[in-house]
Amino acid sequence: MGGWSAEREVSLNSGNACADAAEKAGYRVTRVDVTRDIARVLADLKPDVALNVLHGPPGEDGALQGLLEVMGLPYSHSGIMASAVAMQKEIAKTVLTAAGVPVPGGLVANRMEVAKAHMLPPPYVIKPLSEGSSIGVFIVRADQAHPPQELTRPDWKYGERVMVEPFIPGKELTCAVIADKPTDVIEIIAHTAFYDYEAKYAPGGSTHILPAKVAPDVYAECRRLAVLAHNALGCRGVTRADFRYDDSKPGVTGIACLEVNTQPGMTETSLVPELAAYAGMSFPELARWMIEDASLNR
Repeated sequence: MGGWSAEREVSLNSGNACADAAEKAGYRVTRVDVTRDIARVLADLKPDVALNVLHGPPGEDGALQGLLEVMGLPYSHSGIMASAVAMQKEIAKTVLTAAGVPVPGGLVANRMEVAKAHMLPPPYVIKPLSEGSSIGVFIVRADQAHPPQELTRPDWKYGERVMVEPFIPGKELTCAVIADKPTDVIEIIAHTAFYDYEAKYAPGGSTHILPAKVAPDVYAECRRLAVLAHNALGCRGVTRADFRYDDSKPGVTGIACLEVNTQPGMTETSLVPELAAYAGMSFPELARWMIEDASLNR
């Protein structure tokens, strides 16, 4: 848990929550705040299993997975390739499109160019290519004359290239995959401008409606697409697919998959533990499943 990504604090919260749950399930747990000497720390600890609860690099992009493969330490969640591909939004969209998973349109460009003039008709969304937790995301509203100038800041640390996508109005939906099976679907109503970092992690930042109040065909399609996306990217263990649903469009045509999270949040306000609990799986049982599912060559 922990690490040095922009999602460090969330990862610490997720890690401690999972460690508590694993201890309740009867495991002996060592909490490791990942630093650059993680290989030495793991060599000294000699754990049976690495429960990976890092968000962002190096735990979500394939780097840690490669180290664990070299060291022969079984680990949870997705392997090297799936982690690397899912973390790079541009590449993930290409794979998902080829598999038949609908994704938003858009383009990728240098942040300085994106800051000069609107590259899409407003409203649209600007997001880093490889960050999570809505870090570095901007919603450019229809009445904004210029793109956000924060993109030009010298201390910008979310990559030189960013993704620009059309803004999809409507509902925020999410569905997890556990043991290759879809969970139910949650609708998220943010109490901030959009489902940003604060809405995700601050108590009371959002309201979760479970099960989501959408038509049965839309509900079923989100579940089908979550599994399809999970498999298309080659994921293992627990993932979570996030969707936007434009309910002004007929049938299921308004659904678009925003991303697949290979290391979804596991805090007290997180979606996966809530979805698991709704299915009758307690947090300690979820931790047990992730630990027993751990392996190499994932």
